[in-house]
Amino acid sequence: MSDPDPELAAAQEALVRAMTAGGPMPDGFDAEAVRAAAHGILLKRAGEVARAWPALAASYGTSWKGAFAAWAAERPTRGSFRDGWDFARDHRDRLAGGAARELALAEVRWSYDGREPPRPRRAGARRLPGGVAVGFRGRLRVLGRGPSG
Repeated sequence: MSDPDPELAAAQEALVRAMTAGGPMPDGFDAEAVRAAAHGILLKRAGEVARAWPALAASYGTSWKGAFAAWAAERPTRGSFRDGWDFARDHRDRLAGGAARELALAEVRWSYDGREPPRPRRAGARRLPGGVAVGFRGRLRVLGRGPSG
């Protein structure tokens, strides 16, 4: 087996960066085709995040994919759970009802600083629409009335 071509490897890396993290368009590639592929990847990411964060996606209705794609266009993926959490945090002031509840429950269950992968939380509490969520040693209790909105 021969050694990898360093120029080819650099071109491939630049192409992936352009398609997944808003990097500059590399020379020698069809810009329109790369943009179309990048858009398709963003829509796929939006679908994956919607599966991990269904209330968040539902709260945006038909504008979910566009809103997420615009937010994610220059951010490399960190996995659907983290992408959804980061999106929710960045839009926290606009979250209501089920989406706010979904974020609060994640914050009770997991410790996440936005940089390192989430870790299970031993104990936590967060306000959520209609009450408070309390977690202790893997058990979660929601106190108050059901979700609103």
